[in-house]
Amino acid sequence: MAKYTDSVCRLCRREGTKLYLKGDRCYTDKCAFTRRPTPPGQNAPRRRKASEYGIQLREKQKARRTYGVLEKQFRLYYLEAERMKGIAGENLLQLLERRLDNVVYRLGFASSRAQARQFVLHGHITVDGKRVNIPSYIVDTGQVIAIKEKSASKVEQFKTLREGSSKVVVPWLQVDYEKLEGTVSALPAREDIDVPIQEHLIVELYSR
Repeated sequence: MAKYTDSVCRLCRREGTKLYLKGDRCYTDKCAFTRRPTPPGQNAPRRRKASEYGIQLREKQKARRTYGVLEKQFRLYYLEAERMKGIAGENLLQLLERRLDNVVYRLGFASSRAQARQFVLHGHITVDGKRVNIPSYIVDTGQVIAIKEKSASKVEQFKTLREGSSKVVVPWLQVDYEKLEGTVSALPAREDIDVPIQEHLIVELYSR
């Protein structure tokens, strides 16, 4: 399976905005984008005024890279969003938010989506009591996402979670850090999704 293996800080610099791909580090002065907000590359040109297509493309790339989704998979999400009732752009963001790796991140069980994806792949996460190691698994209302008890006693980061997390949990999720589990109380509404993405530009891009 293909995956991005280069420095993720290059992605933030390419998109010209923080995507918070390294978790807590992105909030410090060590953030590469804070220190050097120019496009990547030794002789990278200054940012020029983009065309309409360029603006739409950058918005799509920003969304794709924020959630760690490859091109083919992102397009499949869009096609699924088109088939759903409602506004295609909002449906697309809702599907991305409902990915298991994103939910683990949103619950505060991981400091970044990349780390959350790793936790899922390594089998540390359960859904309704059953181990799920597929990061793209789409959660539904009422499902309980938890950390395996065996993992909770071995992984240091999970041990400290029982003391609580400083991360603000989104309104559509409920979390109990003592039990190390969270519940999907509702499907995410557009106002609950805080990623700086203009989804209508993505719809316009795919509608060309």
